[in-house]
This record gives sequence, structure tokens and C-alpha cells, in this order.
Amino acid sequence: MADWDNSATPETDLGLREAGNGNAAAPGPPRDAEAAARAREKGWSEPQPLDYNRHANVATRGNADTSSNTLVEVPKWAHDAAKYEYRGEAGILGPVMADLELQLFGGTEMRLKKGVRWDLQQKIQAIVESVHKISPVMSLEDAGIHPAMLENCKKLGYNDTTPIQAYTIPAVLLGHDVIGIAQTAKGSGKTGAFLIPALSKLMGKAKKLGGPRPDLSTDPGARVRAEPLILVVAPTRELCIQIFDEARRLCYRSMLRPCIAYGGGPIREQRDDLRKGCDVLIATPGRLRDFMKDPSLLALHRLRFTVIDEADEMLHEDWAEDLQEILAGADASQDSQHQYLLFSATFDKRMRTLAKRYLAQNYVRIRIGRIGSTVSTITQRIVWVDGNKKKDALYDLLLDSPPARTLIFVKSKKMVDIVDDYLYNRGLPTTSIHADRTQLEREDAIRSFRIGKCPILITTGVSARGLDINNVMHVINYDLPSIEYNGKDEYIHRIGRTGRLGNIGAATSFYNEADEALAPFLAALLVENDQAIPDFLEEYAPPADQPLNFDDDSADEVDDFGAENNTNTDDAGGTWGNGSADVVEVAKVGPAADTAWGGTDTSNDVGGASW
Repeated sequence: MADWDNSATPETDLGLREAGNGNAAAPGPPRDAEAAARAREKGWSEPQPLDYNRHANVATRGNADTSSNTLVEVPKWAHDAAKYEYRGEAGILGPVMADLELQLFGGTEMRLKKGVRWDLQQKIQAIVESVHKISPVMSLEDAGIHPAMLENCKKLGYNDTTPIQAYTIPAVLLGHDVIGIAQTAKGSGKTGAFLIPALSKLMGKAKKLGGPRPDLSTDPGARVRAEPLILVVAPTRELCIQIFDEARRLCYRSMLRPCIAYGGGPIREQRDDLRKGCDVLIATPGRLRDFMKDPSLLALHRLRFTVIDEADEMLHEDWAEDLQEILAGADASQDSQHQYLLFSATFDKRMRTLAKRYLAQNYVRIRIGRIGSTVSTITQRIVWVDGNKKKDALYDLLLDSPPARTLIFVKSKKMVDIVDDYLYNRGLPTTSIHADRTQLEREDAIRSFRIGKCPILITTGVSARGLDINNVMHVINYDLPSIEYNGKDEYIHRIGRTGRLGNIGAATSFYNEADEALAPFLAALLVENDQAIPDFLEEYAPPADQPLNFDDDSADEVDDFGAENNTNTDDAGGTWGNGSADVVEVAKVGPAADTAWGGTDTSNDVGGASW
């Protein structure tokens, strides 16, 4: 690999495309023919200009993984995606719809793909704190979920539970509020942890519990008010779309109808879809608040579940007011069985305040691993690259690496466009995403990256959390995150886009003197995961005879919670009595294992539910 730490050569001309704005308007072939030829020689495919004329909701050849010639519909917007529409009698499993089933399950991009180190995924330490005994489930077949849900899970390749699922699924099925603290790095299975049990509890009951549905077969123009049973709120559009796609698959053959509401998409079309009936609503905070202002459009009084994903992110100043208003509206639910499920990377004072206000005092708290302990399947490499050599270094790195789905993080929206144009004009198949792109451009970029049409995605930190795409083999930190803006967590979230579910991944980070504040953290993380430490970070490496210190609040969270359990007044707002904490290695605990909670006691066995 080239040596990039000299600064004698000035920056290469950017060769920006006409009309700018990344490859959304790329008019022709790459301008650097010699560089493009090198890219072809190294195995990279031709770059693809985006063509929005193809988005007409018409059938196109090839499924998501291009391994079939079957006709599959490509939606223009996420809310246009096909979903199961069945209005039969309550409790009856809907008929098979072969064409729809092919669309939902036929492609491989959403199927679970366990890696060769799945065993490491299963051995992450789980800390479960509750006054209730929660017996973990190692397999979905043992979880007591609805048969239709189990069948859908099998179609997606889900069988063994991840650590967060092993405890969250039984806790939710037993009716408890839950706070799940799990890093999104490495594919924790968080989305399934809340969707599988929540949807399962409602399957067969949608007609009894849900709001009115219009009979579109006799009156195509009929409309109703949306009265969802499940509300899922997430901070980014891309994360909401990802959750919605999972909900469409898990709701197959049930009467539960999922909908999505997110900014940037056509508001009228989203309103119209809600008015066709909505049992599961996945939404970003801003668009949800807009819809909540119209009581003839949306009402939350039927809610059985309110799920807040990435709750710590949404408690930041920019989101706090939105979240408080949403939770206040959800809290008005008339259902006494309403459950709150909050998922977060931390449990700081803001989260404890939220728990105190909205959750039942005997909620279950499940904490999976330490923030840095989930990246052992990722080979991390930190390389010194002077700022004015980064573009050349990036191009060389991509050509020296085997062609693979690659995610590149940069520091700003402007830099996204610069790097995208630079690589595209040198013949690399790139696409890009940032907050100033139109929503149509954002959705098309993610879709093109997911199916491998454009296997190189350049983005800002907007994609660091939640984005879950199979077969991302390489993450490149063109710019490391700033420590002033929670850079430690963001670094973990960024590199966690690869090496997921036990798969092997690689993360390369460009480092120079501007990143010195992050050096102690990077050095400690490399030590913890037995990674090579470059010469320029050796002075920051912790002494071998001292414990690693990441300056996070993991230990404080556990100690604080344990102390609260022994008092009658706690920061979480409850009297915990004789609450206990169980520390287990999930891979060693099965439904009949002898755990600290009694193991074989089946008094709260959710597996015996009658459907």
C-alpha cells in the first residue's frame, strides 16, 4: 500500500461532475479514463448514474440479489412498498399470496446471514435487572410466539436468538415494560427483539383490538382514522424505513397492517395510506408530530406498545421536545396493558428520568455487553494520512482491497459530494447520502448500495446508527468523528456496520494530528480487541498491568441500578424491593438451564401460550 504521510504533492483536481450533488446527476462516463481502466482491472464494476425515470412502481427484472429473473416490483417511495392486505375474520391466518411472498422473502438482502464467528455473538455478557424472573429463550421455537410469526421468522432465516432477543422477547410476552441497552454494532437483533413479541401478541387479535378498516373492495374511496396498536419511533428516515421493511415481512398473512410516516416523502400519499387502516406505525418524530396535530387522521388511544428506538439519540436537545410530546400522546392510551419498550446505547440520567415518568416502576432492564466489546470480528487498522493526501489514499486503498460492499464515512455534507465525485470520476461505482439530498435520492442511494448496484456508499454520521445491510465487508473512516460530538460512540457505531452477526469485517481509519483527542480511546480499543497498534498510537496505549478505562458510564449504570434496587426510592422512579441482577453468558443458558433465577421453574413459561 502507498505511503501517504508526506505532503509534497498538492491536491488533485476534483473533476466535479456537471450539476454537482453527487452521482444523482452524473451525466456520462468517468472523466479519468486511465483511472477508470485501473478500477476495471482490479475487479470494480462500472459506475452507474442514477435514473429516476425508472421509478414508476412497475415490475422490473431481477430480485434484490440479482440472482433471479423473476418479476419484482421496485417502489418509488418506501411507503409504496407492497404489504399484506387481508380483511378476513379475526383469528384466521390469511391465505398465501405467492407473488407478494416472493417480494417479501424472495431476495436475500434482508435474510439473516450468520457468520463464521456467530459463537462470539452468542457469548456477549447479558446483565438483566428485574424483580421478575425472566427465563431466556435460545430459539424462537421455544419462545411461545404465534405460529404465523414463527413461520415468517423461518422465512427470514431467524432461528437462534441473539442476546438482546433472548431476554427481551420473553419479557415483552410476559407484559413487562423494557429498557434494552445494546450497542448496534455487530448486529444485535434489536429490531426483531421488539417487533417479534409485540406483533406476536397481537396476531389474531387485530380485528378485535384494532380500529375500523375501510372496505376498499366495495368502496375504493373509503377512508378511516388511523388508530395504531403499535407505535415505533426512530430518529432517522433510513432507520424507520429499515424497521418498516422488517414489519412488512413479519406481518405477512396476519391482519396487522404496517404503515410508515417520515419526512421528505410526499405527505399526502402518507396520509392516504394511513387512512386505509394502520395497526403498526413506524415514524420519525417530526412527521409523527405533524400527523398527531390532526385528530381526524391519527389517534393513539388504542396503543398497546410504544417503542422508542435509539432513545439516547432522541434525548439530545434537538429531539427532546418532539419526544416528550410523542410520549405524552402515547401515554394517553386507554389500554391498561400498554407497554413501553425503550432501546438505547446508554442509561444515563436523561434515560432514568424518562423511565421514571413513563415506564412501570418494575420494568425490566436488559444490558448487553460494553460499548467496545462487540467488535472482535472486525479487523481494525488505523493508518496515518495527512489531510491533503486523503483522496489519493482512499483511491489507492479501494484499488488495493478486494472489491466488496464498502461504506465510507466523512465529516460533512460537502465532503460527501467531493469524495463521491472524485471516486466516480475515476471509475469507481459509488453512490452517496447526506441530509441535504432529496428523500428520493436518499432512498435510491440506500437501495443501490443494498443490492450491490453501487457497492461503495459515501455518507456522514447520519448512517452510523441503525443502518443494517448484509455483506458490508469494509468500513473506511475517511474522517474520524470528533470527540467533542460523542465521537467515541460514533466510531463504534460506524465500524459496527461491518462484522455483523458473527461475520468477518474490516475497518480502516485515516488518522493524523487533527484526531489526537481520540487517540487514547482508539489505543485502548485496539488493545481490548487484540488489534495491532500503530507506532503513532503506542504512547497512548494503556499499561499492560492496568485495567482498560474507556471513560464510559457502563459501570456506573450497573452500580447505580443495583444500589437503587436496595432502596425504596430510586432514580428510575420505583420501589424495587429485592430486585436482582443476573450476569450470564447467554450461550450457556437455555430454557431448562440452572440459572440464578431457578432455571427449570416454568411458572412463567411463555412457551405454553395457547393460540
